[in-house]
Order: sequence, then structure tokens, then C-alpha cells
Amino acid sequence: MFQQYYHGTIRKYIISFGNLFNDIVIARLNTAGERVQSIAVPLAYGPKEKFLVRLRQDPNFEQAVAITLPRMGFEITGMTYAPTRKLSSTIKNVTLKSDDNDRLKTQYVPVPYDINILLSIFVSNADDGAQILEQILPYFRPEFTTNIRLIPEMNVVVDTPVVLQDISIEDTYEGDFDTRRALIYSLTFSMKAYIYGPVANQGVIKRSVTNFFGDVPADSAQIERLTVTPSQFANGAPLTSPSANASLSVETSAISANSDYGFTTDINTDTFNIENS
Repeated sequence: MFQQYYHGTIRKYIISFGNLFNDIVIARLNTAGERVQSIAVPLAYGPKEKFLVRLRQDPNFEQAVAITLPRMGFEITGMTYAPTRKLSSTIKNVTLKSDDNDRLKTQYVPVPYDINILLSIFVSNADDGAQILEQILPYFRPEFTTNIRLIPEMNVVVDTPVVLQDISIEDTYEGDFDTRRALIYSLTFSMKAYIYGPVANQGVIKRSVTNFFGDVPADSAQIERLTVTPSQFANGAPLTSPSANASLSVETSAISANSDYGFTTDINTDTFNIENS
């Protein structure tokens, strides 16, 4: 039943989420309010507990090699099916194969999931945290929409809302009140994602013949034969006409599967030999 395929969809969502926060910079000011230092805040994927363990190994940040603050980390905390965004399961995305004008690539509509992501901000003082938050919060009201190219071969580009759901602040320290451990801001987000299935190839019917039989002898049949074919003017405009004007159409071999074409019908009434027809 299942087949192997991989679009890297979840990975693309995570990369897109990280790209939203990878250019944050905080400023250090002197007593006169002049900028004396600019610090780019590093961002990495990883669980919050991993950064906390590094911090506890050097509570006063005195080791030569240790985690430095400020910094940010994010991780997926869960995925939830989103039934309110479900589309009809019979709908397909369709695009033309680049190497064959008579075949299409098809893919059923995706399954909606909400990807829950936790963004953790680690700072050593409240001002750094305030600066980072002020560069994030104005863009989420409470959502920010990012454009993601998910399935290039199907030309699927999706506008994905990222919703800020909750903010919590934690002041962690051990020892006396003069020893600052870290201020941790936890921002909970939900990405309105879609997970896509495999891509299949599908041929295109370019001629349809329907026979209507009447009362006939045993060895022959008086029928009405209806032939339907795609039709298109040479300039690319669709042609829909009776059989008398079918000659205005280009050859069906020149009509691509994704062309804007119409249909012509040809009705023929004749006696046919049953074995040969």
C-alpha cells in the first residue's frame, strides 16, 4: 500500500521557521545612550534542556569555552492534525510533465497539520531580552505568513501562517541573588502546515468514441457514433464547435495536456459490422 518517497516538507518548514529569526541583533549602549557594541544573536535547533545543561556547567560564564549569551534555540514539540483545514480527498494538483506533453503529473491534495514549535531565548540581563522580543512581537498579530516552495516539481508554493500562541518568562539561578543564571523567554508557535503525498504520472485522453446501438440484424448494427476530440485554434484559443468547423482545429498531437482547449463533436450514423467495429 505505501510507497517510498520524500519531499522534505517538514524539513522545509523548520528551515523556514528558523529563517524568520536568524537576523536578530541587539545593541549595547553606554551611559550616554550611544551604541558601543552590536551583537548578532545566534540561533540553533535543539531542545531547551540541552542549553540549560550547558548553562549549569558554568553558572557565572567564567570558563574559557562555554555557551555564551544571548542566544536562541528552537525545537518541534508536537504535530496535531487540523481537521478544519481539510480539503476533499478526491481533489488533485495537476501539472504537465516537462518531457512529455501528453502526460501529467498528479498529486492528491495534502493533509493539514499544525506543527508546534518552541522558540527559547536565553539572555543574561533583562534589557537584552526586551530588545529581542521587540524585534519579534510586532510582526505577529498573532500570525505572520511566510512563503514556502514545498514541492518544486509540482510548482507548489504555499503561504504558511506562523501563529504566536503564548509567551512565558523564566528566571533561573542558583546561589545568592547576585548570581544571575539566565533569563529564559519561551515563545510557543504553531505553523499551519500541509504534508504532501507521492507524485504520480497520468496519461491524457485525446479521443473519446461512444456508440449508441439500435435494433439490428444479428451480424450488423445500425448505430450512432459520437466522437469527441480536443480542439484549439492555431493561436492557442480554445475551439468548441459542431463537426462542420472541426477542420479549423490544429492536430490533437499539437495540443498539450495543460493547454486551454475546447472540444469538437462528430456524429456519424452508419451500419457497422459488429465483429469489425
